[in-house]
Amino acid sequence: MTDAPDRASTVKRRTVIQGVGLVGGTVAAGGLLAACGGGGDGGGSDTATSAPPQSDAITPSAEATTDGGAPATGTELGSTSDVPVGGGRVYESEKVLVAQPTEGEFKAFSSVCTHQGCAVSMIEGTTMTCPCHGSEFSTDGGKVLQGPATKALPGREVRVEGDAIFLV
Repeated sequence: MTDAPDRASTVKRRTVIQGVGLVGGTVAAGGLLAACGGGGDGGGSDTATSAPPQSDAITPSAEATTDGGAPATGTELGSTSDVPVGGGRVYESEKVLVAQPTEGEFKAFSSVCTHQGCAVSMIEGTTMTCPCHGSEFSTDGGKVLQGPATKALPGREVRVEGDAIFLV
């Protein structure tokens, strides 16, 4: 008679394990279907709706472009007067540093340190410094002045339109 309670608890345990497996499979399948679903536009587009990785968004050119006749494109960062000649400014929300090595010449760089990904957030004169490990970079080209970083800061493209600076 002692077999009956053990057998009943074994069946219940088996039923519970099967039920959990069924629910888990259903949740996983639903997640996969949601991940594969379109952006809700009904057009069946195969293009991704998320932004490209940061490394793909970085443009090798660090030179600013000025084109008085073309409409301004990109994200407006601020005024050219916000960036001192011989220095620079950090735009944290865009993860970009803009420098003005000489009057009217604007260069932009990713503010993500090439050493371990900290934010390069200090600019003193012609030197941009990462506070995490002390790597220093030049405002003239983003090149490494002092390690531990071994790679230059990637350039970002900016456009100057009138007195406004735009991240392209």
